Amino acid sequence: MGAEHQHSSSLSGKRLLFSILLNVGITLAQFIGGIISGSLSLLSDALHNFTDVISLVISYIAHKMAKKNASISRTFGYKRAEIMAAFVNAASLIVIAIILIKEAIVRFYEPQVINSTLVIWLAIVAILGNGLSVLLMKKDSQSNLNMRSAYLHLFTDMLASIAVLIGGLFMKYYQLYWIDSILTIMIAVYLIVVGYKLLKSSFKILMLYTPTDIDVKKVVAKVCEIPAVKNIHHIHIWSLNEDEIHLEAHLDLHENISVTSFDVVLQKIEKLVNKEFNINHVTIQPEHNKPDSKAIIIQD
Repeated sequence: MGAEHQHSSSLSGKRLLFSILLNVGITLAQFIGGIISGSLSLLSDALHNFTDVISLVISYIAHKMAKKNASISRTFGYKRAEIMAAFVNAASLIVIAIILIKEAIVRFYEPQVINSTLVIWLAIVAILGNGLSVLLMKKDSQSNLNMRSAYLHLFTDMLASIAVLIGGLFMKYYQLYWIDSILTIMIAVYLIVVGYKLLKSSFKILMLYTPTDIDVKKVVAKVCEIPAVKNIHHIHIWSLNEDEIHLEAHLDLHENISVTSFDVVLQKIEKLVNKEFNINHVTIQPEHNKPDSKAIIIQD
């Protein structure tokens, strides 16, 4: 399984690198074309692509860092690098979207004649390029938050390019130049929506929130079903990254048992929480008649 995961991780990195190089070419073409044609939606798409290139580079670096081994000074290694990258990427989506909305409103009241033919052809090129990148990243996006952030950037690029193409066709055949601003705002609003969702999920992991699919009270009830357990309290449950969920708690025992006997109890707890709640790292502090608070959650 380890070799298979390493091979898959390496393949993901290569796909991401290819997407970066492809988007660099698309960005340059759209930027030059946007200046020549005078299309704000094309320039906004180019700017969006540029931020995506930066975001993809961040994702690629984080992907590489996440594979580094732990050390004395970094006992968790760089396992959170990809979560950090996802957070930064999501924040950048929202910031860029706000800038685009501001520029689009200004342009809406001062529409300009646009070289729609050039806009149409460059939009088609961008759709094909981003579409290929989306297909390459789709599988990886389903199992990794960092790859999902990269995938979302690429997917929104493709949607934005489709919107630019539609706008180009309307401008060419109906001379509706104001539609350039409307499409820019639509693209920006969509960026805010997807960016917020990604920002929220990565923020929760960074802030050590309990995973949304885990009910702490149910964990307590299940663990207390083990005969030797009197009480489990002072609980912390958090995600280190998308692969690791940690449980840390104090365990009050009915009897003053030996370390060997406690190991048996601990193994039962580990199997239970892994099977029921997908928690794969357990740290338990055993106690017997210790005069401390038995509350489930204790603010340190």
